[in-house]
Amino acid sequence: MRKVLIFLSLITLINSPSLAQQSRKLFRVGVAGLTHGHVHWILNRAHDGDIEIVGIAESDRVLAEQLLNQYKLPLSLLHTSLEVMLEKTTPEAVTAFGNTFDHLAVVKACAPRGVHVMVEKPLAVSLDHAKQIQQLAAKHAVHVLTNYETTWYGSNLKLEELFMKTQTYGPIRKMVIHDGHQGPKEIGVGKEFLTWLVDPVKNGGGALMDFGCYGANLSTWLMNGKRPRSVVAITQQIKPDIYPLVEDEATIIVTYANTQTIIQASWNWPFGRKDIEVYGARGYAIADRQGSRVKAKENEPEEFFSAPVLEKPFHDPFAYLAAVVRKEIKVAPTDLSALENNMIVMEILDAAKQSAKEGRVIFLKENRK
Repeated sequence: MRKVLIFLSLITLINSPSLAQQSRKLFRVGVAGLTHGHVHWILNRAHDGDIEIVGIAESDRVLAEQLLNQYKLPLSLLHTSLEVMLEKTTPEAVTAFGNTFDHLAVVKACAPRGVHVMVEKPLAVSLDHAKQIQQLAAKHAVHVLTNYETTWYGSNLKLEELFMKTQTYGPIRKMVIHDGHQGPKEIGVGKEFLTWLVDPVKNGGGALMDFGCYGANLSTWLMNGKRPRSVVAITQQIKPDIYPLVEDEATIIVTYANTQTIIQASWNWPFGRKDIEVYGARGYAIADRQGSRVKAKENEPEEFFSAPVLEKPFHDPFAYLAAVVRKEIKVAPTDLSALENNMIVMEILDAAKQSAKEGRVIFLKENRK
């Protein structure tokens, strides 16, 4: 009887979550900035048992204490500068949750130390900043990944199947991508977030940068990393009383040799949306977080496929970051998070801003890399 009890005890220990977690070293991550509203994403993951937030760099003490208390994290994690946090905590990677202008500064601090970086979308405020980030990543052999909410939608698998792997619906002819919401002030984002979202320097623009990047990212992925031939954009200030310094409405048309992408980025939707329509030569798919509506024959109804749960580590930005840094998976240049993809995204956004300002089509030169 005693042997049976000992055996059962061993089985219990082997199958216990705590032992399983201990067998894999926690991924050590630092957080640079807390003013981005998406920071709740990583703070909410702090106690999940696969990552360890080893340090947080934030100069706004009031905001930092509020968030640390909310997520039951010790104040000892807080540092007033990124450099101090890096020296004292030696993270494997840093996630940037400050304003977009500061992304370059984060990479400048991390890359020479061999620390990998994941920034919130978009990669940078400008193509110039993006090129500097690319040079730093190459020089110091670090990953710089960009995190988009839409990267983790299970419905992407259906798009990949129909238009990339099997091309069941034929080559893509047109994409229409809608992203945005009623406006950051209207939906009640935090003051610390709103302050820089509506700043043309710290955000690089308004709705065009905030939501145009999603469409540019998905279009680049579905086009297998092809660079567009041209970009044209129109922006508006529909609510100049609320957003006097930046546009709140943007439409971007991106053309390829045989494909056109229309990106509709807006702070004027009646409610939040992130969805994509992809039209091929032999069918179409309309996808969002919930799933995909597909249609291949004119006289037959659409078929709906619920979005599946993505397999680990492709289900979550921080699990993905850990797997990349630890060389468990490789990042393909066309991947949604990849630096190469997001350099093309920045080309599109840069051209869109220039087009809206000058009122003309911008042709992307072949040597703009």
